[in-house]
Amino acid sequence: MLEPSGLNVFTRRAAMKLSAQAAAGVAAVSFGGRVLSAQVTDPTRTGQRPARGDRKFSSTAVEAYIAETVPRIADPELSRLFANCYPNTLDTTVEFGTYEGKPDTAVLTGDIAAMWLRDSSAQVWPYLPLAAKDAQLRALLEGVIRRQARCIQIDPYANAFMADLNAPALEWSRQDKTDMKQGVGERKWEIDSLCYPIRLAHGYWKSTGDTRPFDASWQKAMTLVMQTFRVQQRKQGDGPYHFQRSSTVSTEMLPASGFGNPVKPVGLIASGFRPSDDACIFPFLVPSNLFAVTSLRQLAEMVHAVLHDEALANEATALAGEVERALRQYAIAPTTKGTIWAYEVDGFGSQLLMDDANVPSLLGLPYLASSPDAALYARTRSFVWSERNPWFFKGTAGEGVGGPHIGKDMIWPMAQMVYAMTSTSDEEIRRVVGWLKDSSAGTGFMHESYFKDDPKRFTRSWFAWANTLFGELIGTLAVRKPGLLR
Repeated sequence: MLEPSGLNVFTRRAAMKLSAQAAAGVAAVSFGGRVLSAQVTDPTRTGQRPARGDRKFSSTAVEAYIAETVPRIADPELSRLFANCYPNTLDTTVEFGTYEGKPDTAVLTGDIAAMWLRDSSAQVWPYLPLAAKDAQLRALLEGVIRRQARCIQIDPYANAFMADLNAPALEWSRQDKTDMKQGVGERKWEIDSLCYPIRLAHGYWKSTGDTRPFDASWQKAMTLVMQTFRVQQRKQGDGPYHFQRSSTVSTEMLPASGFGNPVKPVGLIASGFRPSDDACIFPFLVPSNLFAVTSLRQLAEMVHAVLHDEALANEATALAGEVERALRQYAIAPTTKGTIWAYEVDGFGSQLLMDDANVPSLLGLPYLASSPDAALYARTRSFVWSERNPWFFKGTAGEGVGGPHIGKDMIWPMAQMVYAMTSTSDEEIRRVVGWLKDSSAGTGFMHESYFKDDPKRFTRSWFAWANTLFGELIGTLAVRKPGLLR
């Protein structure tokens, strides 16, 4: 399913294959003529949670929530999956400590020893409603916010950072032609990498009322976010970011000497890569720009109320308005079934009609509170979940959205979860829950993707974001629609 590059570059795709084989007990794997020892021990391979003494972090509020929710799930397999998946980030991926006397938390993505700004935010998001009643959990979340602020100050263009900021970069990134900084794991510029930390900070503030993480360091990081977004509007040229990688996989590199395809500066923010870590075709990535509008307004609210920084608040509000106006003008595409959001545009008139499984996606806009037009979203959603979307697949094991990152006929459970979360139809939700249950293939956990005709052909046995997102979905349904979990 996953192929090595064939070069002397160890890519993320190769790492996925290595980690999958390591989880199956393979001691070493050969890529491009080199033998690479498996360094990842997958704690999910037994199909159950790690033993209590082996868990990275324990929360009394999380354990109480699991105990309260499990009896509401009538289907025993769904109950087992929820109990395994919801705490998976805390069980297996967090490294909680202190830095300069304050909480500091690294959150690994699972089978890769690095922290993605996007993934780490999404992985801990489902725990926010419980933070007010658990001081230790609150401290852990504060540590994530503080660590993200440190990472952004190291390099606002990086998507991933090492848990140990003194460690070398991820192996596949070390020969990249870009401006690598110490502590960076991979340097793919993605708009959502700066949006997700704002979403987490805003959610934490609203859930707990705690303002301790939002100090001078956080303010400096948010100022860098604003500066980076402004530069990547490309009004003064391409800006400093460029990225090239030696690979036979076209989505691993940016054209035009690493700056990406040209754009017309119309007010949108250019992104080098998508949330999948695949290169954009047209750099104005629409779902990420819509997410940025929401994030900028959340940032304005926070810096006004907490930091009393009116200049930064006003700048964030102004940029949000500018991006939203440009989206309305350039990112809406005509189709035979009405207008929809395009996936990518360039400001010159080119529009790419598709959607990808990774969030932010067009499908996931309401989940991120980033859908300003309900009717436009409804038409877009209908397009995304149909064969008009080139990355929609339907088979005997289910149907859903995939993407270029894994390839044809591979459905992502994450997209199915988001489809259920944005649905108003009990029948749609019931079908999705059935597909998700089957997609676990008896392992007790969710996966990155699976073959449309055989859920036993899957990628990534240890993908914490998918696990906790599933936990969020099932936990919500257990309260609101328990009849769908029978």
